[in-house]
Amino acid sequence: MPITHNLYTLSSGSATLVVAPNTQPQQVYLHNATKSSNEYIYIGTQTVGTANSIHLDPGESLTVQLGPGDDLWAISDPNGLKLGVMVVKQD
Repeated sequence: MPITHNLYTLSSGSATLVVAPNTQPQQVYLHNATKSSNEYIYIGTQTVGTANSIHLDPGESLTVQLGPGDDLWAISDPNGLKLGVMVVKQD
């Protein structure tokens, strides 16, 4: 079970690929590293935006199970928020 981790600085203008697709399922741990109120990170597909997806509140963590071939994208509001990502690949 390989484990990887990254800290992404997100843009408010374009989505960032935070988990690339894999041939095996992936357990993904996400954390909005921002502590200020009203600073949200939105997650979803490549077309993720502030009006069409779920968000992580400041300081919030979320676990997501991705299937084979699935990827995950993120965008922030405002610009420059940090998203911690840990991926556990299910070999």
